[in-house]
Amino acid sequence: MLRSALIGLVLLVAPAAVSAQETEPRFSWPVACTLGQDCFIQNYVDAVAGPRFGNFRCDRLGYNGDNGTDIRLRDLAAMRKGVDILAAADGTVLGIRDGEPDISIKERGADAVKGREAGNGVTIDHGGGWHTRYAHMKQGSVVVKPGDTVKAGQKLGQVGLSGNTEFPHVEFSVFKGETFIDPFTALPIGSGCEKTGHPLWAADVPYIPTALLTAGFTAGPPDWEAARRGDYAEIKGGRNAPLVLWAESFGVRGGDIQIVTITGPDGKPVHQDRSVLAESKNLWSAFSGRRAPQDGWKSGPYTGRYQLERNNILVIDTERKVEVP
Repeated sequence: MLRSALIGLVLLVAPAAVSAQETEPRFSWPVACTLGQDCFIQNYVDAVAGPRFGNFRCDRLGYNGDNGTDIRLRDLAAMRKGVDILAAADGTVLGIRDGEPDISIKERGADAVKGREAGNGVTIDHGGGWHTRYAHMKQGSVVVKPGDTVKAGQKLGQVGLSGNTEFPHVEFSVFKGETFIDPFTALPIGSGCEKTGHPLWAADVPYIPTALLTAGFTAGPPDWEAARRGDYAEIKGGRNAPLVLWAESFGVRGGDIQIVTITGPDGKPVHQDRSVLAESKNLWSAFSGRRAPQDGWKSGPYTGRYQLERNNILVIDTERKVEVP
């Protein structure tokens, strides 16, 4: 009799409820880079429905309708060296694409990538309706195939410039069923930037609203495509050539103060420029400098300093050097 009662009691006990968070995947960082050092998030998922953009911080870093997180490299020189894209969680490869060239959409044109806007990529099924997609990968770099089982941290390919893009990056997209999800909030895109969610990341991913991408010297107004290729990395100064400091940053805001200073071998300024930015820009390219004096530059090292000030705080402060023989 007692035994029957115990059996009945066991049968009546309901299984413990499983929360939605317990069934969600947790994603590791999907690129073999250090955020804030050699890679940056330039665009976030659009958290605001309608024509106005706002990411999960109600900030403007991103663009309207974006459904992925754009993790970019500093420039094309970094892409050429090769930066691996990694599976963010265990899963099974659903599909891949490879063979698309690493050419900026500015050069190829939108018609050339029609139907292949995501470029080369990999899609992974993580179970429970959860998927991740890795887009704009480097041509010829994909190392997995449909049906492969992958582990978190396993190499999928490399960061590229394929499809509809102007800069080297991977667009990391998360979706459940057919709904895109913001990995910083676990909420569907367009849910509202004021809503509180929780991150799907396995470790903290810091929010960096503004940062320098690359900078250097050139002997005149820079060719920005050349700058992004790294063509100015080994430039030498000339006694009678202009000295121009250039810089490319992301996340600048209207009202920011930009300061460019070039000092000579004696430590004294030979050029200074201070200006207030009129509007916000997700990608900002700037240069400033001066022609050589009539008798030419003095021989020795010249130092260029680029600063961006916001609310009396320096958010960018970097130096570059060039040698005049």
